[in-house]
Amino acid sequence: MSFKISVISLTPDAWPGALGVSLISTALNKGIWSLETIDLRDFGQGRHKQVDDTAAGGGAGMVIKADVALAAVRSVERKNRPIIYLTPRGKPLSQMRVRELAKGEGVILFCGRFEGLDERAIELAGMEEICVGDVVLMGGDIAGQLLTEATVRLLDGVLGNEQSTINESFESGLLEHPLYTKPREIEGKTIPEVLLSGNHAAIEKWKHEKSLEITKARRPDLIKNKD
Repeated sequence: MSFKISVISLTPDAWPGALGVSLISTALNKGIWSLETIDLRDFGQGRHKQVDDTAAGGGAGMVIKADVALAAVRSVERKNRPIIYLTPRGKPLSQMRVRELAKGEGVILFCGRFEGLDERAIELAGMEEICVGDVVLMGGDIAGQLLTEATVRLLDGVLGNEQSTINESFESGLLEHPLYTKPREIEGKTIPEVLLSGNHAAIEKWKHEKSLEITKARRPDLIKNKD
């Protein structure tokens, strides 16, 4: 059974987007995962298929209506899949959560637009709110594609070398160490001698020290979270 991604969006033509190339696309064509898009506009109301309205209590921007969102969500076969709403106010996406998702049967992604989604739809549908970064986008499609790629690449048979997912950034709680390849020297910059020594214990020690050094400099919050 393939890992099923169902996407509810006002711009379903944005899919598969970047997921339509390289190994992720190959896995899609092989049936390792599947993609279903649902146009939120199909559940709009009235002659103009309205999906949004002004915010109660005032404020800028329009809000996606709860009844419209719920109708779209309930049209999808859920089974054991979580419903994820991509939103800047969500819990930050982590590699740990991605690995958890990859062990399941798939996910349902609700890609919002406008100012946001009526809170009652989030509560009644039991949506999990996730943020992919401290930025605000025009909609949830790009965020949803990011989450999809991060999850799908962990499925069996997607990557040619399964070992490649083990020593990546965040897997150990640290950022990845520097990487090098041929040639040995370029414009005065050389590969660190330890990496060419053949001493595997020394190489692993160097990698860990560099990962720790980079993490402390760029993401000290990850170090703090390990305490």
